[in-house]
Amino acid sequence: MKKLFNYIAIILGVLLLSSCGDNKGGQNAQAANAPQAKPYPVIEVPTKTVTAYTSYPVSIEGIVNSEVRAKVSGYVTDVLVDAGEKVKKGQLLFKLETESLSGDAEAAQANVNAARVEVEKLKPLVEKDIISEVQLETAKAQLSQAEANYNSIAASIGYANIKSPVDGYVGNINFRNGALVSPGDPTPLTTVSQTDEVYAFFSMNEKDYINFIQEASGENMEEKITNMPAVSLVLANGNEYSEKGKIQTISGQVDSSTGTVTFRAKFPNPNQILSNGNSGKIRIPKTYNDVIVVPEISSFEQQGRTYVYKVQGDSMAVSTPITETSRVNNLIIVNSGVEKGDKIVAEGVAQLRNNTPIKPQEIPFDSIANSINTVFK
Repeated sequence: MKKLFNYIAIILGVLLLSSCGDNKGGQNAQAANAPQAKPYPVIEVPTKTVTAYTSYPVSIEGIVNSEVRAKVSGYVTDVLVDAGEKVKKGQLLFKLETESLSGDAEAAQANVNAARVEVEKLKPLVEKDIISEVQLETAKAQLSQAEANYNSIAASIGYANIKSPVDGYVGNINFRNGALVSPGDPTPLTTVSQTDEVYAFFSMNEKDYINFIQEASGENMEEKITNMPAVSLVLANGNEYSEKGKIQTISGQVDSSTGTVTFRAKFPNPNQILSNGNSGKIRIPKTYNDVIVVPEISSFEQQGRTYVYKVQGDSMAVSTPITETSRVNNLIIVNSGVEKGDKIVAEGVAQLRNNTPIKPQEIPFDSIANSINTVFK
């Protein structure tokens, strides 16, 4: 009997050892299948002052654009200036043929002389009561009519000498020697523009206009325009113009045909780089002061929402939804979801899942921000 009990005890010991071995094997297998923490770059969420820009196409005009037109009909005999030339007010620009007008002027002058002789002849006769006063007054009226006719023809001869109405720069010369021009021509001879300063005209749609005005500081439109920031101009070649401009006027009325509101900005043009008819884009800044920002590269979207991976504890990446105010140069301006000082995964978010263990490797925020060409003020 004693041997039987010993035998049973040996069997139970073997079974117990076997069970312990199975448990250890299971634990080792689970440990082998558990996800291994991988290193990921991590940044600390900062606040920045960020400037965003909204662009609109513009057309450039000189502050004065005076069309030069013929006041009388005639053939162009002389073009005395060239396109781009600087001229003074009253400077002679074009001459028209005046031969026929000169002949008319000579005939009109002869009529004036004859009428004047008639008046002088009648004066002593009236004084001697040989003729009535009415005859003298009639002669004087005929003299006045002859003089008016002569003056009209002389003015037409003067109009044949076409002068600049303002100081400025000559635009395209649309008619050359031999061209027949008249006051009714739809195309002017040229345009003289003052371009020491220029106007930039642009338009906003109704929605953008309302947002822009509501966000501008000031109690009324005049104050809002005064407080608007300086604007910049991108030229047709893609380069930014060296001088800053200022919005001066807003039409305040929506164009029924285009649904837009017209703005006018003024830019100095000391080097005459800008000319009448130039095009480009105006850039209007909007500054967000001390706002929480995260790089776009550190975010992902799911079902219409934006997420980042916030680091919880020392090693857990947790997907966290954020709401955004705007996006500026590959940065997201965050309204809620993360706070200043929070740590988020900087890169490689597409490889992560919620509640993934990681080995955080903290890097400077600007190392990510500068690599995606963000612009800070």
